[in-house]
Amino acid sequence: MAHIALFHSVYGLRAVEGAAADRFRAAGHEVVTPDLYAGGIATTIDEGFALKDRIGWEVIVERARDAVRRMPGGTVLAGVSMGVGVVGELLPERRDTAGLLLLHGITEIPASARTALPVQLHVANPDSFAPPAAVDGWEKAAMSVGAAVEVFTYPGVGHFYTDANLHDYDAEAADRTWRRSLDFLRHL
Repeated sequence: MAHIALFHSVYGLRAVEGAAADRFRAAGHEVVTPDLYAGGIATTIDEGFALKDRIGWEVIVERARDAVRRMPGGTVLAGVSMGVGVVGELLPERRDTAGLLLLHGITEIPASARTALPVQLHVANPDSFAPPAAVDGWEKAAMSVGAAVEVFTYPGVGHFYTDANLHDYDAEAADRTWRRSLDFLRHL
C-alpha cells in the first residue's frame, strides 16, 4: 500500500482527481487530494491560469507543503498537469519520496533526488505543454541524476486526455494510463 498526495491541475480540484483517488483507494492505497485553490474551480484553461495567478504560486506551493507535512516520508507525489509543477517544488524537500507519478506534465528531477527514484510519466504526443523534444530532454536529464524513469506517450490525444469532462478526453488512453499507474504504485 502506498501513501499518495495527488495535486490537481490548473482547473482546480475537480472530478478527475477525485476519480483517480477513488481508483487508487480501491486498490488499497491511501490518497489525499489537497485543494490548492481553497474551493476555486475554473471552467476553461484560461480561467484556470487566471485563478492560479490570482492565488499566486507561492501560496499554492505552501498549501501543498502543508498538506504533506504530516504524511509519511515515503509518500508518492503525484500531479495532474500544473500539479506536476507542485510535485517538482516539493521533491527537493522530500528526499525519501517513494515515487513520482506525473500526469500531463514534466518537472525537473533535482540532482538531490534519491538514487533510483521511481518516476512514471504519462503525456499526450504531441502535447503543447510538454512537447516531444522537451519530454526527450526531460527523460535524459532525469536518468542522468539516477531516476528510474518510465515514459508513456499517447499519440493523437489532447493534453487532458484523462478528464472525461473535457473535450481532450480519450477513454482508451485514459484507461491505459490508469492501469499503468496502478501497476506502478503496486510495485513501490
